[in-house]
Amino acid sequence: QLQLVESGGGLVQAGGSLRLSCAASGFTFSNYAMSWARQAPGKGLEFVAGIYSDGRATYYDSSVEGRFTISRDNAKNTLYLQMNSLRPEDTALYHCAKEPASDYVGNYDYWGQGTQVTVSS
Repeated sequence: QLQLVESGGGLVQAGGSLRLSCAASGFTFSNYAMSWARQAPGKGLEFVAGIYSDGRATYYDSSVEGRFTISRDNAKNTLYLQMNSLRPEDTALYHCAKEPASDYVGNYDYWGQGTQVTVSS
């Protein structure tokens, strides 16, 4: 059974940092690209960052480029998102998402329950 379990969210002041983690199980993690997506209150799911299965390529939404870093550890079946210089508009429920292929992002076919990130001004 495929599972994606996010952790690391919380309440932080503007300018602060958080590191999100996603523990994956039930599929061959190293075969698939992975992404982070977020959903703010009253809005749809928004792509944040993606990474190819072997980590050779990463992609970011322009709103987080230069502040967030996506990475993965295939030996640990874990996806990460390092978030620096956080802003109030980054407040959202952050989901770890599995992609249907090894080298394409933004077309996720499964995502976890999410971890809440709240940035105060």
